[in-house]
Amino acid sequence: MTKTQPLSGYTLPVFACAAALAALRCLRDGIQSVDSVSVNLLEPQITAEIPIEQASVLKTRTALGVTRSDPGDNLDLTRNTPVWAMVELGNWEEGEREKEGENGGEGEQIVILGGEGIGRHTVGGGAAIYDYAMRLLRSNLSRELARGEKITVTLILPSGRQLATRTSNEAFGVVEGLSLLGTTGISQPLSAPGQLEVYREQLQQKAELFDCLVFCIGENGLDLARQLGINPERLVKTANWLGPLLVEAGYQGVQSILLFGYHGKLMKLAAGIFHTHHHLADGRREILTAYSAKAGMPADACSAIFAAATAEEALGQLRALDAEFGSNWVDRIYGDIARQIDLRSSDCIFTHTNRRISVGSVMFGRDRKIIVKSDIGDTFLTQIC
Repeated sequence: MTKTQPLSGYTLPVFACAAALAALRCLRDGIQSVDSVSVNLLEPQITAEIPIEQASVLKTRTALGVTRSDPGDNLDLTRNTPVWAMVELGNWEEGEREKEGENGGEGEQIVILGGEGIGRHTVGGGAAIYDYAMRLLRSNLSRELARGEKITVTLILPSGRQLATRTSNEAFGVVEGLSLLGTTGISQPLSAPGQLEVYREQLQQKAELFDCLVFCIGENGLDLARQLGINPERLVKTANWLGPLLVEAGYQGVQSILLFGYHGKLMKLAAGIFHTHHHLADGRREILTAYSAKAGMPADACSAIFAAATAEEALGQLRALDAEFGSNWVDRIYGDIARQIDLRSSDCIFTHTNRRISVGSVMFGRDRKIIVKSDIGDTFLTQIC
């Protein structure tokens, strides 16, 4: 039976950009029906043709474009979600004042605002529209503007507030809606069941070439591993399927594995959570709090760790304590977690395959700087770099 490659789709910022382009063309060209628009994805450098559901002028110099999200075969709750963009056209010569908002201010040619259903940050209150989405919108829209024109784009996700209750956005400091995030326009089907089979096949091929493989959960890990000089052929992208791929490595006779990942994901393995998608299990604050208490941290500090909105915020608290008191909480706590990750991962493989494989781990932060290397992970990293 032939295995079907899971289909990729596009990320939410691409559809927001497409809706904005459709609305702008209604205003600029007097077009009352836009069937599709071409969006330059920037990352990667390809053009995507995005269907437009509706586009219409609402009033003088204001139009609305509507499309729907299509993430491909990914298990994504935004599938078929309406994405709106309202575009208001102005002109420098008329001396109109730019609308000021979270992501723009007076004097900008393109001002991008978050409307209903776009989340906002609890710290600062700004719209959760991240760098890639901003660059994508500005790059594509600027090509459509004549000299002296300016626009205000208000992005709207009518279902965003409701869908956000099914995500962990609030834990990351985003409330009242969804984020427009991501670093690429392509939505890879990382969580689709068929993708696991693709990863298995890739692992099997690499296991024939190397005794030690490097498991990276996502693109950030892959990129950082390459920067450190690790042979890209050793790298195995796992997405959230760490457990099944650890077991597969055991069956394939791999001798050692280096786990290389973002700390908020990888630390879940210390609690025996081997599928790291937050929809299935998420014990980050419990893990950090437990290991903080184990290291002897005072109760009030442990309570603050437990109350942290994200793993990154908790790490920041630990670093602040180290800086203030000259302690080494980060090294002690993360060192313990890393050792437990190694042990639990090796045990997982042994339980399912009756084969003992040495596993090491390296965790990095959002800034892509390494936080900790387990003793085994440090040894593996030195050997393969």
